[in-house]
Amino acid sequence: MKINVVKNILDANNRIAADNRTFFNEKKVFVLNLMSSPGAGKTSLVEKTIIALKERYSIGVIEGDIQDSYDAERIAKLNIPVVQINTGGACHLDGNMIKETFPNFDFDNLDLLITENVGNLVCPAEFKIGENAKIMILSTPEGADKPAKYPLMFAESAVLLLNKMDLAPYVDFDLKKAHHDALAINPKLKIFEISCKDESGLKHWFSWLIKEIEDFRQDPN
Repeated sequence: MKINVVKNILDANNRIAADNRTFFNEKKVFVLNLMSSPGAGKTSLVEKTIIALKERYSIGVIEGDIQDSYDAERIAKLNIPVVQINTGGACHLDGNMIKETFPNFDFDNLDLLITENVGNLVCPAEFKIGENAKIMILSTPEGADKPAKYPLMFAESAVLLLNKMDLAPYVDFDLKKAHHDALAINPKLKIFEISCKDESGLKHWFSWLIKEIEDFRQDPN
């Protein structure tokens, strides 16, 4: 019985997420679902992405946290429409939470919606929100063992961003293992080595994102 309840929850969420996806397609809004553990650098990446692309695209942000609005306040300083979702204990965002934010955005004049999910290496991968792509951030201080320990996050993602590469020499991060294990789980995974602090590698992330947005604009379905 317990398994059936969990399955029903996921099925209900998938239906809402599919409706969200239809809505986003109609509005030609490209949606990212950004996932990582706490402290991996999601908000810093969102900031760098906004700064790099805001002259080219109209961008909105959804910030997901258990409580507080610190990250949303950081993003708001960039003059970007942002909505904070406080889950009150839930370890992920879901389709209905995203749907509830719709009145806060002018989707007719939006190109890119970045959703920063709750910091967690399990639940966010299980719940679709209507995104075009899930993006996983793994920071070097976390260690290279995370793909083996949390495979679903990497299996569900289109891109893996290995962040804080500037710290790699000091934390004994096994770069070869991280690449190998992640690709063993998901051979189609795009992997970019970046640092939001010194901005190394970010141009490759921006190039990938621009291409995906432009391809989507040509064929939203």
